[in-house]
Amino acid sequence: MTPARSPLSPADRPQPGLRERKKIKTREAIRAATYALIEEQGYDATTIDQIADRAEVSPSTVFRYFPTKEDIVLTGEYDPLMPEEVRARPAGEPWTDSVRHVMHKAIDTMMAEDPDAVRVRAHLAVQVPAVRSRMVESMSESGRLLRAALAERSGLAADSLEARVCATALVGGLMEVSMSWAENGFQDDLGDLLDRALDVLEHGLPAGKP
Repeated sequence: MTPARSPLSPADRPQPGLRERKKIKTREAIRAATYALIEEQGYDATTIDQIADRAEVSPSTVFRYFPTKEDIVLTGEYDPLMPEEVRARPAGEPWTDSVRHVMHKAIDTMMAEDPDAVRVRAHLAVQVPAVRSRMVESMSESGRLLRAALAERSGLAADSLEARVCATALVGGLMEVSMSWAENGFQDDLGDLLDRALDVLEHGLPAGKP
């Protein structure tokens, strides 16, 4: 069986043109400015004007890339690629194995490229209600995209109850993994937490002590 190409692998991503590279550079500058300001003075004290000044762009440019301050810290480059990754898995692979591969690939990629940003997002989701609320909204959209990909693999309609429940459980489980990781001081291995969550979704709760 020929291995499927991975959209999450940098070498397999389409190379952006000059205009797109400029957009990516601007987004990264805005994110870097935001993370630095939050570390210096906290989330609530950080304003869009300060972010724009630090990133050397206008406030309107910040809003053009990120509708809200919460989106700056939560928006990930890999969310849209995860459904593509599901579709790229071998056709005969069980969907549970496909999902496990995709989730691990996303986490490994993010942790390899910017582990501090991953921790900042998780920490803010625990500490700041507005960030946590926006995370729920964002993951709902991610779940919709993932639902379509999972439905294609299983032969279900994208709006079927089964596909809805599966995708919602997956993104909800991912959110709880992130929250648990942050609440416990990032001491656990994120990949191990992910496997524990996927085991629950696949097999149900482990048997309790007698």
